[in-house]
Amino acid sequence: MRAESSATAPHAIAVVPVEGRPIPSAPARRGTLLALLGVVTFSLTFPSTAWGLESFGPWSLVALRSLLAAALAGGFLLAGRVRVPAREHWAGIAVVAGGVVVGFPLLTTLALRTSTTSHAAVVVGLLPLTTAVFSSLRTGTRPPRAFWAAAVAGAAVVIAFTVAQSGGELSAGDLYLFGALLVCAAGYTEGGRLAKVMPGWQVTGWALILTLPLNLAGAAVSLAYEPVRLGAHGVVGLVWVSAVSTFLGLYVWYRGMAEIGVARASQLQLAQPLLTLFWSFFLLDEEVAAAAPVAAVAVLVCIALTQRAARTRS
Repeated sequence: MRAESSATAPHAIAVVPVEGRPIPSAPARRGTLLALLGVVTFSLTFPSTAWGLESFGPWSLVALRSLLAAALAGGFLLAGRVRVPAREHWAGIAVVAGGVVVGFPLLTTLALRTSTTSHAAVVVGLLPLTTAVFSSLRTGTRPPRAFWAAAVAGAAVVIAFTVAQSGGELSAGDLYLFGALLVCAAGYTEGGRLAKVMPGWQVTGWALILTLPLNLAGAAVSLAYEPVRLGAHGVVGLVWVSAVSTFLGLYVWYRGMAEIGVARASQLQLAQPLLTLFWSFFLLDEEVAAAAPVAAVAVLVCIALTQRAARTRS
């Protein structure tokens, strides 16, 4: 018998994805693209909010934003005949509602009454890091010391920038923005977790439905006390933050997070501050402080180092 005739013919071996191992390239690419699309939509949220404030008061804008998004989400839920989530999921949905539907929009809108969008964009540049920290705490992972060193450096850059821009002390707008970071990170973490057991748009949809009574009451009261001056910018801003930032953007964002993981997806938001600075300059004719892009890039470097350290530990 010849040597070549005794060889076993090669066969393709199917690889079954196992939790904790690298995911297939196709889902990874799809999840990355979806998360990036979410980042692009979010980068327009602050400029759109600034436009919305030209026509509505801050409380009215937040209430109307959530109401219109809830109407859109409710239509999708009814059309899809989606069942009510199981009882064990409602606690997580409540965190999403409190953090992403109510907390972040309200706190950032209040901040934008006195802060520029470029300033707010740099401060919110800590959101990827904050989300990664929340995700680590939620899952029980322990990042290495290098991770925390870079995290502290990034926080120091943001605090130094905000203090310098506020004349030596933190302003009320900065305090609103720091609060927004915390509640949004909690909402992103729970939303990414829930998106593994139900579609991301359903996570957002049920969170919006949960806050519907609160927003109905808020809209009735705020519209009675805050003047409305309808204009093209105000209407476009309201429609964008309602339909895109609060519903469609969160849909693709949570779906991307479910496919590539909360921590990995959150780091794609590193580009969000710089994108917002771009929109602020071209859409709002806003003068961007020379320190703003420098601080934004410094934050990106620090957060990138945290992720490199986390990947090394993994």
